[in-house]
Amino acid sequence: MKHGLAILLTLSLLGGCASAPRSTGTAQASWNGRLAVVIDSTPKQSHQATFALYGDAKAGELNLLSPFGATVAQARWQQNSATLTQGRDQQVFANLADLSDSLLDAALPIEALFDWLNGKPTVAAGWRADLCQLNQGRLLAQRTQPAPAARLTLIFDAVPSRQAPPCEPLN
Repeated sequence: MKHGLAILLTLSLLGGCASAPRSTGTAQASWNGRLAVVIDSTPKQSHQATFALYGDAKAGELNLLSPFGATVAQARWQQNSATLTQGRDQQVFANLADLSDSLLDAALPIEALFDWLNGKPTVAAGWRADLCQLNQGRLLAQRTQPAPAARLTLIFDAVPSRQAPPCEPLN
């Protein structure tokens, strides 16, 4: 279960009570909503959570929330460090890519994930993103390599105000 929660946290980067991020004096991007992750492992894993995500690939915070609004897990990162907190357990990593690599045995495409959130169709090795429904408040991404395959669905509480790029939906 701990590994499943960690996978969910890491994939949603690529989202208790959500705490507001510390003020940096500049406007910070944020996304809130629900996420679902399906991992085609044996046995198949499926996870769902509410999330609050702040920042960008260089610095930010992701809170995973229970149905009652309690913080289940939190990741905070800066350019040269990342911290994963689950209850009283805390792990520190050199960066967000190392955090995801440790949990998934493959680093997530962090830069691409934040580009996708901002409507940019960035190519990432082993991943394909469907930005066609971004204007309806939905982002889909699929990992084919490395195995096992995984599917990530983000449904936003508020529809992003960005224009979805020309796209091809995932099949």
